[in-house]
Amino acid sequence: MASNNKFVTFNNGQKYPILGFGTWKSKPGQVEEAVKVAIDAGYRHIDCAMVYDNEKEIGKALKQKFDEGVVKREDLFITSKLWNTFHQPDYVETVLKKTLSDLQIDYLDLYLIHWPMAFKEGKVEDEWFPQVDGITVEGTGSYVETWQAMEKMVEKSLVKSIGISNFNKKQIEDILSIATVKPVTNQVECHPYLNQQKLQDFCAQKNIILTAYSPLGSPDRPWAKPDDPSLLEDPKIVAIANKYNKSAAQILIKYQIQRGLIVIPKSVTKSRIESNFDVWDFTLEQGDIDEINSFDCNGRVLHLNWNKHFKDYPFHDEY
Repeated sequence: MASNNKFVTFNNGQKYPILGFGTWKSKPGQVEEAVKVAIDAGYRHIDCAMVYDNEKEIGKALKQKFDEGVVKREDLFITSKLWNTFHQPDYVETVLKKTLSDLQIDYLDLYLIHWPMAFKEGKVEDEWFPQVDGITVEGTGSYVETWQAMEKMVEKSLVKSIGISNFNKKQIEDILSIATVKPVTNQVECHPYLNQQKLQDFCAQKNIILTAYSPLGSPDRPWAKPDDPSLLEDPKIVAIANKYNKSAAQILIKYQIQRGLIVIPKSVTKSRIESNFDVWDFTLEQGDIDEINSFDCNGRVLHLNWNKHFKDYPFHDEY
C-alpha cells in the first residue's frame, strides 16, 4: 500500500519519514488499535520507547499488519529508546533485545538514549523511577559510555541508526567528541511555545536532525493545570488554521515539516490519527511561519524539574 510521506536523509545516508506516529501515553487497550489505524492511514514511522510500557501491544499491531500483507518490515521505520535505568554499558544490548522481542521485530531502524540523566541502575522488570523518600535516585552511568555501547548495537546490526533525546548543546558536544558513529537525530520537545531554534541551528551545523515530540503542546500531559495555555486553542493558531481550512493540529504539524524537522504527533482517536497525516496538500506561507515562530516563550511542558538535582539534568543550560 502506497503512503504519502516525505523523507529526511540522516548523516549516515538512511532516509526516514519526516512525519511519524507517537505512542507516548497511549494506554494499554488503546495503542494496538491506534498503531493499526496509523499504518492504514499511511504512517510508516512509529515512535516507541520501553518506558511507555506498551511495546508488547505495539508488537501485536505490527505483526498483524505484516501478516495481513498491508506492509512489510522494510516498509516501516521503527524507533525505540533506552531508558534511564539502563545507562550502564552492560545493560544496553540486553534491554534492546527485550524491546525487539516485545515489538516482534529483528532490528530497530533507530535507537535513542532517552535522556542524558542516569537513574539508579535496575533490571528490566524493576521500577522506571527508582526513588528514596520520593526523590529519584541518580545512577552511576555516563551518557558518553552509554553512547559507546549504542555504537556496538549498530555494529551488530541490531539497529540501523542511533541518536539521542533531550540532550542539550554541551551534552551533544560531549557525544561528538568521542563518537565513531554520529547521532542522526536529537528528539526534543518542540512546538511554537518552545521552537528550539537555537538548538536546531546548532544541530544543523553538526548534521544532526531535530525530531519534534509533543508538537501539539502535549495537552494530555498528566500534570497539566486547567489554566495552562493550550496551543490547539491559541486564537492565533486557530486563525491560521481557518485561513487554510485546516485544523490547528494540522498547522502545528506542517509548521515543523516545513522547518525540516521530523515530527511525531500522537493520538489514539481514529479521526485525529488520519487528520494528522493529511498535511500534504497545502503549504504554509513564510509570513505565517514567521508569525508562529514569534510565539516562542521557552514554554517547556516536559521539564522533569523533579530531577534538577541530577548532574546531567539537561535544561539548566540555555539550549
